[in-house]
Amino acid sequence: MEEYIQITTTTDKKREAEDIAKKLIEKRLVSCAQILGPIKSIYWWKGRIEESEEWMIFFKTKKGLFKKVESAIKEIHSYEVPEIIAVPILEGSKDYLNWIESETQKS
Repeated sequence: MEEYIQITTTTDKKREAEDIAKKLIEKRLVSCAQILGPIKSIYWWKGRIEESEEWMIFFKTKKGLFKKVESAIKEIHSYEVPEIIAVPILEGSKDYLNWIESETQKS
């Protein structure tokens, strides 16, 4: 049985978020990309607390495609260290998980 994950990343530009989402969809690395924002992020960066407005992207895909998704994000992401994290989808409707399977490339 295939394992499914949700991957997130953030960027400071809406256009960049859209570009990343479209690239991953076109390559069939993810079945879906949802962009939320703006959100406020507060974080440590190079010894200082920073605040910024960002756009968050949620991707639905298969666990076996994580490395390809990570690589594709890094190719066009403007951040020195972009957030690229995955969490497992523990449960989901059979129809939705089948849709993820059918709309992504083979792992």
